[in-house]
Amino acid sequence: MALILGIESSCDETAVAVVDSAGLTLDARIVAQRIASQDAAHAPYGGVVPEIAARAHAEVIAPMVGAVLADAGLTLDDMDAIAATAGPGLIGGVMVGLVTGKALAMAAGKPLIAVNHLEGHALSPRLADPSLQYPYLLLLVSGGHCQVLEVRGLGQYRRLATTIDDALGEAFDKTAKILGLGYPGGPAVERMAREGDAKAVRLPRPLVGSGEPHFSFAGLKSAVLRAKQAGIHADADIAASFQQAAIDCVVDRTRIAMKAAHGMTALVVAGGVAANGALRSALETLAGEAGLPLVAPPPRLCTDNAAMIGWAGAERHAMGYSDALDVAARPRWPLDADAAPVRGAGVKG
Repeated sequence: MALILGIESSCDETAVAVVDSAGLTLDARIVAQRIASQDAAHAPYGGVVPEIAARAHAEVIAPMVGAVLADAGLTLDDMDAIAATAGPGLIGGVMVGLVTGKALAMAAGKPLIAVNHLEGHALSPRLADPSLQYPYLLLLVSGGHCQVLEVRGLGQYRRLATTIDDALGEAFDKTAKILGLGYPGGPAVERMAREGDAKAVRLPRPLVGSGEPHFSFAGLKSAVLRAKQAGIHADADIAASFQQAAIDCVVDRTRIAMKAAHGMTALVVAGGVAANGALRSALETLAGEAGLPLVAPPPRLCTDNAAMIGWAGAERHAMGYSDALDVAARPRWPLDADAAPVRGAGVKG
């Protein structure tokens, strides 16, 4: 059993949670959690402004720690360790959370665990269901990352595919901006797509049929812009056609990557875009074709949150890991540091 205080501040959500690794249900494992969204601050710009994000983290993080501990009915002395995101992400925000974690660990004499944000996503399905066994195949889809990895154990990751330009979440946000749907874009595009015809607009499926496992969404974004500028398509049809094209790309790429993985117990999807219902449905079919279950955390654990950071910290604490107080914040931090480089300038680890 371990009680872990988790802190997440890598992008535009400030989150703090207390996680109990001995909890028998998800609600018992997440003892308390608060998330402060910055959507309203970034909405006028159609995306996250790093300076605004860092300032907002700094303003709310200390009182959030106190509030979450009060919600849990616990004190800092009750914690077994402090886990904080140390990267990858917007460096200003990462530094706010990590410095806070360091200060708390020093003040309370507790171990500090510097968590890779991507590992938080990778392990979030085990937070939802600790019976999920290693190894599993992970599709990680978020605003900054799009990868397929073998997860063979804690800290044991083999990257099979990554994006050569843009991430899937970025493509959803850009499509939302083109269609005037505001920020955050992913949920808005999904809602509008339900009202449209996915076959109405001819859009490309980059790299489909190429035989390589990597992702590319830059060309799809450009095609959406051209479709909007043509002025002959309903916005709902553009949204639906974009979403279907994106899903077709993801399924095709993941199917190829799956051929390189062996002994997997499940196909797992995590990250912010994993909350998309249409994507989950398509991946469930793909997993069934391979004779695997599809495992996905509940939507509230797909977007950035501190519970997943606390859980990753709990798994690391159980293995005896901790970090020195001079551990550095990292804007980029790949899960598989030994993965071969791929073509493209937009790769983000």
